[in-house]
Amino acid sequence: MASERPTITTVAERAKVSRQTVSNVLNAPHRVQPETRARVHAAITELGYRPHRAARQLRTGRSNLIAMRMQPFSEDDAGSVLDRFVHAVAESGELLGFRTLVFTATDDDAEIANYTDLLDSYELDAFVLTGTHHRDRRTSWLRKEGVPFVTFGRPWGVRAKHWWVDVDGKTGTELATERLLDAGHRRIGFVGWPVGSGVGDDRRSGWENSLRAAGVDPSRLVAVGENSVADGYRCATELVTRRHVEALVCVSDTLALGALAMIRDRTSRGEPAVPVIGFDDSPGAAAMGLTTVAQPLREAAATCVRLLTDYLDHGTDEPTAQHQILLAPHLVIRSSG
Repeated sequence: MASERPTITTVAERAKVSRQTVSNVLNAPHRVQPETRARVHAAITELGYRPHRAARQLRTGRSNLIAMRMQPFSEDDAGSVLDRFVHAVAESGELLGFRTLVFTATDDDAEIANYTDLLDSYELDAFVLTGTHHRDRRTSWLRKEGVPFVTFGRPWGVRAKHWWVDVDGKTGTELATERLLDAGHRRIGFVGWPVGSGVGDDRRSGWENSLRAAGVDPSRLVAVGENSVADGYRCATELVTRRHVEALVCVSDTLALGALAMIRDRTSRGEPAVPVIGFDDSPGAAAMGLTTVAQPLREAAATCVRLLTDYLDHGTDEPTAQHQILLAPHLVIRSSG
């Protein structure tokens, strides 16, 4: 089995210095004492370490090229949130002189393999990551390699060690649930994803908190499925016909559009309508009159690019509160809710 490629971290451990010192030796050697430089260079030679182009460019110059992954196409996904975010990053980056290189990958392993190829082939300044999740290995890989990055999405289940921007999903579903409570509904169901998704669990918690604050037990008012219109239809059928919910909050517009189709089939048979609220404010939501929680994608993209610029100018490995930004969503009212 081939040995792992040496990283800036293994060089630092061999030379008994910090990762920042290794970075300085590579990029700003005048900051380092001669004997320390010699020790780091000896470790580099012993280990056969070859710094990526992006790591070499840190604090020494800019290519003004950033890279990010586009999610695989799915006919089931009516939201296309991350696709819209990619476009927004490209537009925001262009205003600051950045070009955006977009690549595809089916999963995290394929994405990390792409990092190696891209860093060896292009003069990249940094990466923007999307779709953060529990046990996300991409961020630790980039940190080990000393490559600048920022994520659209929080680190889930671990102490944050990098710069990120995210949207407050909990607040979003609280807004949706409180709207339905204010309209007089009590048994408000939630159509969600299986437990374990950082984003999904965050959104579910806002609905649960609002119901509990109103004195409603949410424990039997949930149905979960994959992010598809078909599962949205199935979950809505379960909640409305078997558990007799009066309104629905959904974790995504994709599931909400399935739920809305079920409700409209129901009303075509003369049964009463049930309000439905989604999350993401997708083009499909606008077309179908779906009330939904809107993410400020353009603001998120512009903030990610601004953080990258700050990181490239002044970045350190220890982020502060100003480098971890949670944006507020808002409710878009349409006919469904």
